[in-house]
Amino acid sequence: MTWVFLIVLVAVVIWGISAYNLLIRLKGETLNAWKQIDVQLKRRHDLIPNLIEAVRGAMEFEKETLEAVIQARNQAVKIQANASPTGGVQQLAAAEAALSSALGKLNVVVERYPDLKATTNVGQLQEELTSTENRVAFSRQLYNDTATNYNVKQQQFPWNLIAGLARAEQVELWELADDKEREVPKVDLSFKPKQ
Repeated sequence: MTWVFLIVLVAVVIWGISAYNLLIRLKGETLNAWKQIDVQLKRRHDLIPNLIEAVRGAMEFEKETLEAVIQARNQAVKIQANASPTGGVQQLAAAEAALSSALGKLNVVVERYPDLKATTNVGQLQEELTSTENRVAFSRQLYNDTATNYNVKQQQFPWNLIAGLARAEQVELWELADDKEREVPKVDLSFKPKQ
């Protein structure tokens, strides 16, 4: 009888240690995924001033667009400094969505200036920014996958018994901040002249 009790006790302790370590590992993976977003956002934020400087001289009449991008970037940088997986994710997502919108308007304006668009520097910066946008998207996806796994594991029985000991806490997911981002783009392939 004592052997059975001892074997059960050892099995429970081994399981408890394993569950604790799993939650700690998931917490670390979630923080790492968050830091990957942080790295890519910093890269994005660092490229924007270079793009602004490259187009500033040729776009004298488009100062509002440039100012909107600068303000959106500064707001995103400010919010990014205080965001973490346990708080501020939605505010950062909203700020980044506003920055993406401002950058989209800047790209539309750049299209109106063929000479500017043709310059190597502007083209390279736009390409770098597009590449960075893709990296940000992949980082967000990795973060959401990792964070979801971490959040779910904390709520599942019997891991929820160990979650408090591991100081596990629910983390926020990176979600679309603007309903406009959810809209499906409308494409007209009818070749009818617009009226």
